[in-house]
Amino acid sequence: MNASILNKVRQLAEPYVAELGLELVDVEYVREGAYWYLRIYIDKEGGVDIDDCTEVSRKMNDVLDKANLISQAYMLEVSSPGIERPLKKREDYEKYKGELVSIYPKELYQGYNCFTGNLVGLVDDQVVLEYEGQQIAIPLAQIERAHLSFDF
Repeated sequence: MNASILNKVRQLAEPYVAELGLELVDVEYVREGAYWYLRIYIDKEGGVDIDDCTEVSRKMNDVLDKANLISQAYMLEVSSPGIERPLKKREDYEKYKGELVSIYPKELYQGYNCFTGNLVGLVDDQVVLEYEGQQIAIPLAQIERAHLSFDF
C-alpha cells in the first residue's frame, strides 16, 4: 500500500484513538495468503483490552468506509502492539528509558545488524543504549526498526 494512504489512515484514526484516551502505535496494511489486512495498533498505560479494540474498530469501520481510501477488500484488525511493542516515534525512546530494546539498523552499523540492550534515551538524534557493557549511540535516521524486548 502506498505510504500516503497509510498516512491518511493514521490521520483519520489519530483523533478517534486519542479521544478514547488511547495511543495510536502503528498502522500496517499487509497481505497474508489470499487476504489483505489493515491493522491498527493501539496502546494505553496498563495495556488495552477487548473493549478498547472493539470501540476503535467500530468507529474506524465507519470512518474508513466514508473515506473510501482502499479500493480492494480487506479485513480491519485493531489490537495491542504486544509485549514487544515497536518503537515508532521519537517520544517512544524517552518513554521507554531503562527498558530492554532491540534495534535493527538499515545496514550494518559498527559491524552489527542488531543491538539489544537497555535504552538510555534519545540524545541529539541518536538512540543511546547500554550494549555489552558500554554505551552505543545509533543515529535515529539509520534505524530500520526497533522494539521492546522481553527477557525470558
